[in-house]
Amino acid sequence: MGVGRFVYTPILPLMHAQAGLSAGAGAQLATANYLGYLVGALAGILSPALIRSPAVLRASLITLTGSLAAMPATHSTAVWITLRLAAGVASALIFVIAVSSLHSRLREHPAHLPGWAFGGVGAGIALSGLLVLVLRPVADWRAAWWASAALTALLTLGSWKLRPEPAPAPTNSQSGVAAPRTHHWFGVLLASYTLEGIGYIVAGTFLVAAIEQSSPGWLGSGAWVLVGLAAVPSSALWAWLGRRWSRPGLLLVALVVQAVGIALPALVGGVPAALVSAVLFGATFIGVSTLALAAGARLGFPRSVALLTAGYSVGQILGPLAVTPLLRHGYHQALLLAAAVVLASAAAAAVLRIGLRDTGVRASGPWLPSRRRGRAGVR
Repeated sequence: MGVGRFVYTPILPLMHAQAGLSAGAGAQLATANYLGYLVGALAGILSPALIRSPAVLRASLITLTGSLAAMPATHSTAVWITLRLAAGVASALIFVIAVSSLHSRLREHPAHLPGWAFGGVGAGIALSGLLVLVLRPVADWRAAWWASAALTALLTLGSWKLRPEPAPAPTNSQSGVAAPRTHHWFGVLLASYTLEGIGYIVAGTFLVAAIEQSSPGWLGSGAWVLVGLAAVPSSALWAWLGRRWSRPGLLLVALVVQAVGIALPALVGGVPAALVSAVLFGATFIGVSTLALAAGARLGFPRSVALLTAGYSVGQILGPLAVTPLLRHGYHQALLLAAAVVLASAAAAAVLRIGLRDTGVRASGPWLPSRRRGRAGVR
């Protein structure tokens, strides 16, 4: 999923230079992918059986691989949009199925274990960036897509036997989910995660192109590799910290750090700023997902993973649309706007942190809800 979803970012400058793709059309392809991601997330909400089906998982893996292999077969923007739409649907279903499986099957395991699984997305980003970095001196944009499809097919074989979440066992009214009084705080979490979707995706789509505007061509792809490498251990680290401090508090910290990383290449040029930006962005964006999805599960809101993923998807659709008018002036203004939106997401996380502390809901500890007696303050 990390390859199929994010390889477009390092390939985008090649398509601008070699395939005649305009900045506006590039944003449209990104939006189509994010729209498909929303459709996939909504399918998981409306039909929970989908996210418990091995057949749906495998069909999604095949669809994602095929959509990458078909990209070089045409110069039609309309076909590209359709392919990225299909890739988005498949990516969302893979993500929701995998995360739901993690939360259900690893509930008694240490928090770092599902965190490392989230890090697989970062590994896919690093591999896709490395792939493009190696190919760009000797091959064109078509070869980059074909190579990414081959890599995705190889990873599909490795994930073929993943077991989705089992059907829930019947429960009585005394089951250990969060009390309804916490459910309105899920709305605050959803708002924060949706804003994060808006801000993060602008950097996730245009960071490489923004860096390459004022730096050597290799630096953009190199920075994307660094984003992926920083993302691999980050989720496990944030999950481990989430057992000791409140997840809303850590979410606030991660979002502020991410905003700094997004704004940095727009404010400071040069190689060091680009590399620091890549590390800060990579070290936080998957960690934010880890913390937000675990917090949603902790609140006990029904289908929290699919709902939060849907809100995130809406944000991802709005992000490229919001910055498209700014792209004719380059990518720096778009990055600054994205950083401001991520800071707004951090503000919502701060509200959540204060609200849960006041209600006495403990927002750290195991991945899934548990019953506690008396007042349990947020650490």
